[in-house]
Amino acid sequence: MAMISRSSAAVLEPGEAAVQWHVITPEYPPELGGVSDYTQQLCIALAASGDEVHVWCPGESKSGGSGAAQFAAEGLTVHRELGGITPADLGRVGERLDQLPGPRRLLVQWVPHGYGYKSANLPFCWWVLRRARRHGDQVELMVHEPFLNFRWGALRQNAAAAVHRLMTVLLLRSASRVWMSIPGWERYLRPYALGRKLPFQWLPIFSNVPVANNESRTQAVRNRYASDGSLLAGHFGTFGRAVANLLEPIVLALAKEPGGPVILLMGHKSESFRQQLVEREPALQSRIQAAGELSIEELSYHLAACDLLMQPYPDGVSSRRTSFMAGLSHGVPTVSTSGELTEPLWSESNAVALAAPGDASAFLEHVRRLEMDPSERRRMGRAASQLYRERFDVPHIILTLRGNAATRDRTCAS
Repeated sequence: MAMISRSSAAVLEPGEAAVQWHVITPEYPPELGGVSDYTQQLCIALAASGDEVHVWCPGESKSGGSGAAQFAAEGLTVHRELGGITPADLGRVGERLDQLPGPRRLLVQWVPHGYGYKSANLPFCWWVLRRARRHGDQVELMVHEPFLNFRWGALRQNAAAAVHRLMTVLLLRSASRVWMSIPGWERYLRPYALGRKLPFQWLPIFSNVPVANNESRTQAVRNRYASDGSLLAGHFGTFGRAVANLLEPIVLALAKEPGGPVILLMGHKSESFRQQLVEREPALQSRIQAAGELSIEELSYHLAACDLLMQPYPDGVSSRRTSFMAGLSHGVPTVSTSGELTEPLWSESNAVALAAPGDASAFLEHVRRLEMDPSERRRMGRAASQLYRERFDVPHIILTLRGNAATRDRTCAS
């Protein structure tokens, strides 16, 4: 993971007080995961801004850590104390927190399946509520995902969905503020505040793939996959079934077109997805390529090498989709889908082309238009870069988060 320097972070202004953060997360590097990568970058950026940051995450029983506090960077300490997030683990973490000076600000990274107990860790939610009620901790909730939906006939999922809502009630009773990965979560969450006038605010997810900016390495990737000068159309993701089902007819149609682009698949399971396609269509072997799982730096070169990206999602693109945000931060023209969770800014900005989920014909029409129009690809790429810098880049997110904390601290002191 690339580190964030003080020169690229939102550094404190002269006379501005530092904030102490206690970030509670279910995963943290070296453990893999989107929340893990996001939390690490967020904490490094907060520390680089001049704040004091303590990360509380699972230790030996989940990610092989030693359990001891580790000085990870200036201003950043990682406590691998959460273990299996059992009541005993939480009691121990509570004791450690009480030894540190207050007021303590807890920033809880929330995704219900992240905290074990088959995504039903009610003791954790009770613990957060007690930290707020009995110990006077200021709890801020960062909601990456709220809860499972109810589904007709799915008894096990419906039981989990009911427990998730009870967990949500407890956490919202604990929180002084709720941050959300997308604005759309507010309508899901607010009913479970049970009338509390709780502030909900969008805190967008930034890209977890910093731009490497190395033209020669990027060109080497292009030469490897499209040495004949073909356009390179990429997809980055984990190739889960829902996305793969949308992607398959698009990839096959493009690969069959004479003179069409080379398709570059990137990410976990990209190689097995390619294998499935070429077993069905052996003649497409040279037109569909897979890079597999890449290091962050190599992934940046691969994204930058693409002339366009194809990122369909069954519920529509939204800023919580880190695979999409990675392409946006690299200024790559992208075709995606518009659904119930898609923010209006994507169509308003003209920085991305959108089709309805499952409408492969409309999706392909956007891709072919970009294939044929280099000037439109350049325009869209510039618009994507500008939108990312103005709304989603790390310094902007840190200013939002710190600005709220500083305002509240001044209010409490007066």
